[in-house]
Amino acid sequence: MKLRVRQKASNIGQVEHTRKVIKGLGLRGPGSEVVVANTPSFRGMVKKILHLVEVEEVADEAASPKS
Repeated sequence: MKLRVRQKASNIGQVEHTRKVIKGLGLRGPGSEVVVANTPSFRGMVKKILHLVEVEEVADEAASPKS
């Protein structure tokens, strides 16, 4: 299983730590989306910014890019 993380709100006005977590996940702004491994470290990052993102679990096959 992997996690699909979509940023739904801007990080303007957020504390520096929150902005660094968003950047660390590879999110670039509202509407951007990344697929990350479902590990404790990524889950912890997502938990810190849960008010700014939408998260859903996806199967490994669904997470890979379509050819």
